[in-house]
Amino acid sequence: MAVKFDKKSEGVYSLDCTGYVCPHPQIYTKKMLEKIHLGDTLEVIFDNPSSSESIVAMCASVGNEIIDKKAEGGKYIYTIRKAA
Repeated sequence: MAVKFDKKSEGVYSLDCTGYVCPHPQIYTKKMLEKIHLGDTLEVIFDNPSSSESIVAMCASVGNEIIDKKAEGGKYIYTIRKAA
């Protein structure tokens, strides 16, 4: 089991944290957001429900915007726009 970080296209990235429990998805999300540029988007895929609250709180505290939330087949997919 490994975290997978990919560049999908210019300014669009994907981070798959499936299989990890809190606080790991939040920590990896924070680290990847630090690596991308303002205005870029990061699609975060995770399957731990408690990570949802942590990721939302982390984004709110630093000013990044969650622009889309989906739940499919036991996985959560959040799209975050780096704004801070």
